[in-house]
Amino acid sequence: MFNSVRGTVTGKHTDILRIETGGVEWNIACPVLDMEKFPPLGEEGRVFTWLYHREDQMKLFGFADERRRATFLELLKVEGVGPKGALRIMGGIGQDDFEAALENGDIARLESVPGLGKKTAQKMVLALKGKLSFAASSGAEGDSSPFGELAAALVQMGYDRKQADRALTKADAETDHSVQGAEREQLLFKRAIVSLSGA
Repeated sequence: MFNSVRGTVTGKHTDILRIETGGVEWNIACPVLDMEKFPPLGEEGRVFTWLYHREDQMKLFGFADERRRATFLELLKVEGVGPKGALRIMGGIGQDDFEAALENGDIARLESVPGLGKKTAQKMVLALKGKLSFAASSGAEGDSSPFGELAAALVQMGYDRKQADRALTKADAETDHSVQGAEREQLLFKRAIVSLSGA
């Protein structure tokens, strides 16, 4: 699981950011409006990430800050809005403007976002009104904990956040602490899923 990637900015395209770190160049899909917030080519930058993982595809999405990433994750919960759609929506309207439109139920403003129709705009208002500010703050808190990203991944799979946190804490207590790094994260994730599924 990745919380963020820090390294040298090597490429900035319409919705693709490239960052090199440790000899690896990352290809990260970002909202258009986030792109301008990253440093110029050749300078060091940090991008907050979310990994889209399916059997036949893996893609890394990136955001200028944790608030933007939290918004993206909330958008994924709206029926009919996938990762590409969420990226397009966030690239067509600023964060504050977006939150204000949701809070005010301003369907017309949301419809003005390229590719966003009335029905989807209505679904977004119903699903997200009053939630984005909370999502941003809770996301920041989660990322400061050792299980922030793991818990977020479990939530995306449909599990309750509090139950996910408890399952990860339990798995951590039962796991040999000589196991560290990515191997430990994978082990905790698997054990948490087993616990949550009641297996």
